[in-house]
Amino acid sequence: MRIRVAALAVLAALVAQPAFAGTSPTLDKIKKNGYLRCGVSEGLPGFSNPDAKGNWTGLDVDFCKALAAAIFNDQQKVRYTPASAKVRFTALQSGEYDVLSRNTTWTMSRDVQLGLEFAGVIYYDGQGFMVPKKMNVKSAKQLNGANVCTQTGTTTELNLADYFRSNNLKYTVIAFEKDEEVVAAYDAGRCDALTTDQSGLYAERLQLKNPADHIILPEIISKEPLGPAVNQNDPQWADIVRWTLFALVNAEELGVTSKNVDQMLSSPNPEIRRLLGVEGAFGQSMGLTNDWAVRVIKQVGNYGEIFERNVGQGSPLKIQRGQNALWTKGGLQYAPPVR
Repeated sequence: MRIRVAALAVLAALVAQPAFAGTSPTLDKIKKNGYLRCGVSEGLPGFSNPDAKGNWTGLDVDFCKALAAAIFNDQQKVRYTPASAKVRFTALQSGEYDVLSRNTTWTMSRDVQLGLEFAGVIYYDGQGFMVPKKMNVKSAKQLNGANVCTQTGTTTELNLADYFRSNNLKYTVIAFEKDEEVVAAYDAGRCDALTTDQSGLYAERLQLKNPADHIILPEIISKEPLGPAVNQNDPQWADIVRWTLFALVNAEELGVTSKNVDQMLSSPNPEIRRLLGVEGAFGQSMGLTNDWAVRVIKQVGNYGEIFERNVGQGSPLKIQRGQNALWTKGGLQYAPPVR
């Protein structure tokens, strides 16, 4: 009986302890460096784009800032590395940055074959087409025989081939390594259409000489779940990236914002109390402090705040929430609970 009681006591003690065990090599390196290394695009308005002074803004950039806030309590402790679509994965694999936050589609081949781990979906997207209004084209099915500009090293080339083949249409692809080259070629009239993720089309249209002269066609020809990725060799770091994203979504669902997060610390709602670290040791279980989500929300905002200022109605892109609305409002954004 004494042995049984002792065993139960040990089990209870183990259950009471936070699940965190061991250390994260990536987190240790980030703390030693004093900053997070973030792989971003070479310039995509609304997602990751530098200004004339080299200051980066965008939805993907804000996610890196959220990670820095979680780790350092300072969203500015990030160094951004622009990476083309062609080299982004090899650069992550070789350790040139700690996280890839660059409008990157989560696919099976990338997940399974490249040794990467996607933390979740920060933006639900789909591939579309942009054409000049003067072509008088209303549907992508009218693009038979078109020259189509796109970027190499992306999923768009395969999606493009699948769509035209399934609709028995002919086309010629004109591909470039850099996104800026794609936009320049399209703007110069070298191709009849430009194809990429629809969110990217809105951003790229702003870069054209006469944006109002171009339209984005209604067809969405693929599923493009975009999200941050890390290497598979550090599960604790993957957890930190994953749950930082989930915290942003959960905060919006629970009504916790950058403006009211301090007041929410005294909320009686158990879900809010666990998210903000008032109850439980969820931050400690990942190697962070329990108020990690408070720092993230206070400095960067919840998912809705990040969306609106970067790509939503508070931005030049003015993209509707659509699929990126919360699941409670007809969208797909849904995060597992903190418990």
